Amino acid sequence: MRRGRLRVYLGAAPGVGKTFAMLCEGRRALERGRDVVVGLVETHGRPRTAELLDELEVVPRRQLIHRGTVFAEMDVDAIIARAPRLALVDELAHTNVPGSRNVKRWQDIEDLLDAGIDVISTVNIQHLESVNDVVEQITGIPQRETVPDEVVRRADQVELVDMSPEALRRRMAHGNVYGPEKVDAALSNYFRVGNLTALRELALLWVADKVDEQLDRYRAEHGIAAKWEARERVVVALTGGPEGDTLVRRAARIAARTKGADLLAVHITKADGLSGGDPALLTRQRALVESLGGTYHQVVGDDVPRALLDFARGVNATQLVLGASRRGRLAQLFARGVGVETIALSGSIDVHMITHDEVRRGRTRPSRSRAALTRRRRLAGWAVAFVLLPVLTATLVPFRDALSLPSFILLFLSMVVGVALVGGMWPATTAAVGGSLLLNYFFTPPVGEFTIADPENLFALVVFVLVAAAVSTIVDLAARRTREAARAGAEAEILSTLAGHVLRGEAAVPTLLARMRETFGLTSVSLLERRPEAGQGPDDRSDPDAWRIVATAGGPPCGSPGDADTDVDVGDDLVLVARGRLLDASDRRVIEAFAAEIAVAQRQERLEEEAEAARPLAEADRMRTALLAAVSHDLRTPLASAKAAVESLRSRDVDWSPEDRDELLATADESLARLDRLVANLLDMSRLQAGVLGAVAQPVAVEEIVPRVIDDLGPPAGGITPDIPLDLPDVVADPALLERVLVNLVSNAVRYTPPGERVLLTASTHGDHVEIRVVDRGPGIPPDAYDRVFLPFQRLGDRDNHTGVGLGLALSRGLSEAMGGTLTPEETPGGGLTMTVTLPLSSRARRPDGDTGVIAGAVPDEAPAGVEEASP
Repeated sequence: MRRGRLRVYLGAAPGVGKTFAMLCEGRRALERGRDVVVGLVETHGRPRTAELLDELEVVPRRQLIHRGTVFAEMDVDAIIARAPRLALVDELAHTNVPGSRNVKRWQDIEDLLDAGIDVISTVNIQHLESVNDVVEQITGIPQRETVPDEVVRRADQVELVDMSPEALRRRMAHGNVYGPEKVDAALSNYFRVGNLTALRELALLWVADKVDEQLDRYRAEHGIAAKWEARERVVVALTGGPEGDTLVRRAARIAARTKGADLLAVHITKADGLSGGDPALLTRQRALVESLGGTYHQVVGDDVPRALLDFARGVNATQLVLGASRRGRLAQLFARGVGVETIALSGSIDVHMITHDEVRRGRTRPSRSRAALTRRRRLAGWAVAFVLLPVLTATLVPFRDALSLPSFILLFLSMVVGVALVGGMWPATTAAVGGSLLLNYFFTPPVGEFTIADPENLFALVVFVLVAAAVSTIVDLAARRTREAARAGAEAEILSTLAGHVLRGEAAVPTLLARMRETFGLTSVSLLERRPEAGQGPDDRSDPDAWRIVATAGGPPCGSPGDADTDVDVGDDLVLVARGRLLDASDRRVIEAFAAEIAVAQRQERLEEEAEAARPLAEADRMRTALLAAVSHDLRTPLASAKAAVESLRSRDVDWSPEDRDELLATADESLARLDRLVANLLDMSRLQAGVLGAVAQPVAVEEIVPRVIDDLGPPAGGITPDIPLDLPDVVADPALLERVLVNLVSNAVRYTPPGERVLLTASTHGDHVEIRVVDRGPGIPPDAYDRVFLPFQRLGDRDNHTGVGLGLALSRGLSEAMGGTLTPEETPGGGLTMTVTLPLSSRARRPDGDTGVIAGAVPDEAPAGVEEASP
């Protein structure tokens, strides 16, 4: 059985027309003779969308009961049994009700595809996992329902349903997206022009990346090596030299000229690993590339031009930026150089040759010791040469008549190789010259003279000297390479350790300074910063007053760069200084790598400090924005109701009956009471945010507070079942604040309790505290959302924009904590939510007479027996 094909309509926000486009495509497929069914479509009450369902077959949904509530979900088994050619399934990221076939709807769609059914689905950009956090930063609203990007990327076709922010807002204003009661709140919150513009850009970029992947896959499948200029990609080649900063900035300016262009930096490392660039400069240039929005890459290749062009063609680059050669004129006569060779082989890739200050200054190679071997080994080589030459000569003289000259030459050559292995090139060369003279005098006819009678013997002695010199040179080169490899290995180990600290999050400046001090055995390492008021005078590097110590590790720190044994400039106003010993020039490469990492860590710490300082301002601004957005709607509703009732009563055109007049007065009274509660909540929340809310703690009887709560709630209190023991001890609380807390909790519970169910208000003693519980049988909330429901001006899912500003729970927790208590949510057994207020016990008992009655069955119209006695 073939696997079905998936087509996804992607939108930037709700209301752009994804479902409408899906249904239109379904109708077109039906007209073309395909077997089409509707697996699940959410019309959200939009009449034009609902009209498109008329001619389409709709598979009945499956009914599921969860926590006492009936939910309708897509019946996957029924669709598979029906086996249509095409199924229309809305909302790809939807989370199914527990008890469904799969947890997520995209998993249901996978089952349909496996059954050979083609599927068309819809999803909004905010539901994609990779951009979920970005969307939350833009809109301030977290999205709990997400779908992995890979699910959408695997789709056979992704089509963007696009609409300008202004057009979408007009659709909303006309009532084509949400009901009239939600339009104002939506336009002033999620559907602001800035939000919609940012979401639209995210959707466009995501689809562009998807198209880019398809293009790369197509080129790979068809073996297309030539570049297709679908998007500008600028590649800058870095050698690890000081000119790299200039090249990176120049390449960034070239990329910035085209919207959406990519910047890539690449460094070609040869296979031996010993001829690469300066690690410190490469580290700094990598940080620069990433700060400019580019990416850094490292490629191994012995032929630098070909490796560079292979990388450029592999990433479909359109432009290549190279630096002008640093080699001198004489060197350029013998080899064309990387730049000229790259231009000759570039083909259709544009190559920019950028001049810089290092042109023709020659390559700056890492410093190295003149001698490949240690002083001790060189001295040993000289000693062996001067001792073995006379000893070997004296040993071979008695055998002058028994052996021929070639045999003597081979023995002396063996001695020269031994000297080369011990002391290197110069002792071996000296031994070769000395050995040739001894061979000439003692073993070459005429013996005892520095003359050679036979030309063949002369040729043999010359070959002996050349072979001995060659062997000693090779031994010296091998020793040099071994020493360089050991140093490179040590540097690599240090840098890998440094990278490990960064990956483990240990890149704080003091940690890096301590690691550097331990690595090089220094007394102290410090980071100095130039004081702003000091300026940049010629002698300020020796003036301690011009510098301040940012961080230090080890012993007494240096007060200025002039007092240090080693100093490395980290930035314009930062200097890394070390004291303890003079470091080799070769060690500065690793020190500069430390300096580059310290600069990044310092910059990160500064940014974190600035972000921490700005966080209260951002939080205040967020609160202010949320307050204005929420209150703009919730103040208008009770004001409009009260105003309409009062204007109706004042109208002289209508003769109101007493019943109508009483009803209008009740409406005005209820609206003004609601407005009064809203304003009181807002004032209390502002006092909580400012930390000036005063709570007068005193012994309070919970059973005395409950009647006030019931009276304050009005008609909704008919759905409450109080169950408060009359022998409950007093708690320490503020009576007014406790009443406010319970009113908010009970009203919230009543709002979400299904018809026919009642809210239970109960209390009990546990140790040294009393727990007051408000228990409902509503839909409840997932445990991972317990903390979010206490955020001011937020509602779970932000779906209900007409039942209040989402302030009650946040205020209730704040008031509970202000009284020294806590407010915690938990799941009600059997379904629902239980809010528990915990308050400390008072030191005195409430009822010494031992009355154990309870307040039960209270309703707003009549108080139960005993309440009048308990109420003040």
